[in-house]
Amino acid sequence: MQCDWPLLGPLQWMRYVNKQVKVKAGKDEERRGWLLTVDPVSASLVLVDFKEDGGASVQVVMGHAVEEVEVLQEADEETTQRLQSSFLPAKTRRLDPEEQRKRRAGVRSWLEKNRIPVEEEGDELRVAGVLTITPPYGPEDCCSSNQIILDRIQKLIQSVFQIQPDHTETDPDCPSTMEV
Repeated sequence: MQCDWPLLGPLQWMRYVNKQVKVKAGKDEERRGWLLTVDPVSASLVLVDFKEDGGASVQVVMGHAVEEVEVLQEADEETTQRLQSSFLPAKTRRLDPEEQRKRRAGVRSWLEKNRIPVEEEGDELRVAGVLTITPPYGPEDCCSSNQIILDRIQKLIQSVFQIQPDHTETDPDCPSTMEV
């Protein structure tokens, strides 16, 4: 397709997403890959190429340099799923209800020992009325609009998981007994 790529706009660009494309940019430069997304401001294309070892390489083609975009192949269901999950965080393993209860109790106890006000609201822990910790109660499961509090609580929770297991014998209430 011969085009002035940046002028096409989001509705036209969406027709190329999740498709294998060949992009001509500059004089003799050609890139191939699966189109993951197009930046709506710069019209830059993000191309993903899956490796045989399970990894992926990512290329960005600047929108102003694009001269031609040609669709080579439609994505099958597996490829579409891989593209959509390529940049999502790895899923945290699900805890069974008993493990989740123990983890919640351990984190709550640890926060209380550090004189942090915490209360339970269903499965969530509410810290000082401004931060929420959701299952499985790790540092990445904290949410707050106050960046300073968020950072401090995340560091405190991270320290729970860094305590050496040999402390458990001397302190039975130590949160290191939680399964990580």
